[in-house]
Amino acid sequence: MTDLSQILGSDGALNHLIGRFTPRPGQLAMSEAVENAVLDHTDLVVEAATGTGKTLAYLLPVLMHAERAILSTGTLNLQDQLYNRDLPLALRALGVERDIALLKGRSNYLCLHRLALHGKDEKVRDGAWGSDFRSVEAWSTKTDSGDIAELDTISTDSGVWPWVTSTQDNCLGSECPLFSKCHVAKARRQAQSAEIVVVNHHLLFADFALKQGGFGEVLPGADVIVMDEAHQVPDTAMRFFSETVTGWQLRELGRDALAACSGATGTLSLLRQPLDLLKQKVDRGMSIFADLPSRGDYTKLGSVESELVAIADALSKLAEALSAVSDQTRELAQCWERASTLHQRLRQFIGGDEHAVRWFSHRQGRFNLNLTPMDISTPIQAIRAEVNATWILTSATLTVAGHFDHFTQRLGIEHCREMIVETPFCYEDQTRLWVPSTLPEPSDQQHTTQLLEHIKPLLQASKGRAFLLFTSHRALREAAQWLRSHTEFNLLVQEEQTRRTLLQRFISEPNSVLLGAASFWEGVDVPGDLLSVVVIDKLPFAPPDDPVLEAMIKAATERGERAFATVQMPHAVLALKQGVGRLIRQAEDFGVLVIGDIRLKNRSYGRIFMKSLPKMTPIDSAKEAIDFLDQHLEH
Repeated sequence: MTDLSQILGSDGALNHLIGRFTPRPGQLAMSEAVENAVLDHTDLVVEAATGTGKTLAYLLPVLMHAERAILSTGTLNLQDQLYNRDLPLALRALGVERDIALLKGRSNYLCLHRLALHGKDEKVRDGAWGSDFRSVEAWSTKTDSGDIAELDTISTDSGVWPWVTSTQDNCLGSECPLFSKCHVAKARRQAQSAEIVVVNHHLLFADFALKQGGFGEVLPGADVIVMDEAHQVPDTAMRFFSETVTGWQLRELGRDALAACSGATGTLSLLRQPLDLLKQKVDRGMSIFADLPSRGDYTKLGSVESELVAIADALSKLAEALSAVSDQTRELAQCWERASTLHQRLRQFIGGDEHAVRWFSHRQGRFNLNLTPMDISTPIQAIRAEVNATWILTSATLTVAGHFDHFTQRLGIEHCREMIVETPFCYEDQTRLWVPSTLPEPSDQQHTTQLLEHIKPLLQASKGRAFLLFTSHRALREAAQWLRSHTEFNLLVQEEQTRRTLLQRFISEPNSVLLGAASFWEGVDVPGDLLSVVVIDKLPFAPPDDPVLEAMIKAATERGERAFATVQMPHAVLALKQGVGRLIRQAEDFGVLVIGDIRLKNRSYGRIFMKSLPKMTPIDSAKEAIDFLDQHLEH
């Protein structure tokens, strides 16, 4: 059996494969812990700090000892990185071959049927996304995988994708006329036969549900399941177990039912009235949502509740009409199934569930209705009892003040080994932490402006090279407006361009300052001196209008807990750790972290936040920060 130290050591296989490979004791210790867990069939939870090399630390023992394994990640980027870079490297280091496969959600694959269907629609071909549609058509004749990530000339935000990809609702399955060429079906066949499969967390839970229901599984039975970016697993599970109805689903059902009439003589006359009624009720509902808060719990719906009842009645009438013609074509049968399912979900939302939170959100004319379970530990425990595999869960951010309790209790994990791998970086030398003591409280209306005035000299000294991370879009917009009026930086602002474009521009364009909200707090990797300053405006407590959090706080209080300590603060600590993690990505990095929240100093809970962060050298002024940067930027 291969000794892991022979691979990860100073004269090991990786040292010969990677020119700049540096042996790390933490990486070897984690790899040995994963090996022991796999051999002993014992679950393992590992917090591995940035720089540990955790991906190779779990890949090597899994490839050595597991006959079949599933590797689950939180993002498409990490899926692609695992499959295209890390797995091949680990296999070369071990000198073995394994059958590996990559499986993404169906919306990441071209649907040839929908491409052909909408290719006949002049409104699509000549509409706002017509150029993108024609690019997809040209690419469709060349691609083997159908993975839309190949077509990187089209933004992931392009409106063309819903027209040329499928959803669980509109996929025709084996009855599709182009099923023999289906890219999703091909990817699933490859996954079923592979020894190592790379998926994402949502797909993993979907497969768990299939196993529990006794249906044929998409993923192969596995000896080991690794969940990387495991800090995302609780929220992913919560979304997965939620029941959702959206305005987009309702409108798409109407469009697809209308299109299905073209293949069945006489059906249009039967469906026209219920389709018109549904469109009318959905349009009215969408217009009324515009007057509501962007999100809230069921009690804030007000008069919209009666509109939802009207939509449910319209759905019922459409489902009844579709039932009468569902035997004519597979497309009509599928529309009937969708109408029935959406009607059932909408009635569930209106009726409520004592164990779930009813809440809504809306944006740019689209609304989402959600029924989210309060407790996910019970269904996950049921899954764990059914799935006979060792679970390895790892991330850089799982603990609060050195304890895993918040994470493991949310998932109902009771019997597992735990491990913390400390950072290999010397944060005290590589970083400086500034919490400006003269800033007002975060609730002060002048907080954002005063924070920017404090950091302006620092940003000028660093010549940009900074991320400004905000806890709200309102503060982000206010900061962008102020910086445009008071500085000459190349400002890159979230929502003004795609995330990918903003990051590419940040790397390639000098004097850049990137302003981001939640989605930029994690999964963003800019190593080297291109990023020298990270500013976090406030401690990232969840906003008070989060209806799920409100319900969790209420439930914790009713159990006699201090909800702030057991719910709100752990969420904020883990989010802060993610944001801080953007600054130092490798041993040569350096930088200044500014946290504009005086509560770190004047509240007792500030100590818990500080204890959860790497040990950075504190400073008290912009001058000290500038002096530190000058030292490093000169070299």
